[in-house]
Amino acid sequence: MSLSRTHDGSEPVRLNKFMGQAGLSSRREADALIAEGQVSIDGEVVTDAGRKIAPGQTLTLSDQAAKALAAGVTLMIHKPVGYVSGQPEPDKIPAVRLLTLQNRIGEGEVPAPNASLPPIGRLDEDSRGLLLLSSDGVVAKAVIGPESNLDKEYLVRVNGDITENKLKLLRYGLRLDGRQLKPARVSRMESFRLKFILREGRNRQIRRMCEMLDLEVVDLIRIRIGPLKLDNLPEGRWRMLTAEERAALIG
Repeated sequence: MSLSRTHDGSEPVRLNKFMGQAGLSSRREADALIAEGQVSIDGEVVTDAGRKIAPGQTLTLSDQAAKALAAGVTLMIHKPVGYVSGQPEPDKIPAVRLLTLQNRIGEGEVPAPNASLPPIGRLDEDSRGLLLLSSDGVVAKAVIGPESNLDKEYLVRVNGDITENKLKLLRYGLRLDGRQLKPARVSRMESFRLKFILREGRNRQIRRMCEMLDLEVVDLIRIRIGPLKLDNLPEGRWRMLTAEERAALIG
């Protein structure tokens, strides 16, 4: 399972920087892989860490390197309401409690109770839907890193009067914590149901956006992160990500 990326920029870039920007590895990982002869450019193995990749050239990681980078664990869970994503307060229930054999869909080892699986993009206690837990730094960077452009899709049921002007403000025009929000794609699905597609994840963003316009969120479910969809995963159940899904996320 080799991984390839073509440089579509306009200037040559150092290999470790390019690999980091492409979501293939960290720069430190890149230096080690280059030294081990696990990286090639247009079919030529490269061992010089100072080498640059030129526009139009294709970098490929060996099967061995791709497998090593994929060694981190990533799983998806359909988080119910009432569970918190990350480290809980004493009276809260963390989503990792759901990672049992009985709740597993498909194959994959059940994580140990003390396994480090931080959430990759939080989902608040009152919300449900697709939550990623991962020890894979490359996946984390691809999903929530500063250069990530993966969008997240939510279905939201609200109480209140939905007007065209409010929809326009939700799409672009609101500020949170003194900062302008990025444009959002917001559409009306049913009388009191909205679809949000965001490219940022500020704290309780959708709820706060709606509150500013006198709309009360009564149900919020995240159904997609980039190419990864919740689909038919039952509430409270979890499964491992496939190698193809990981590649799609970091691509």
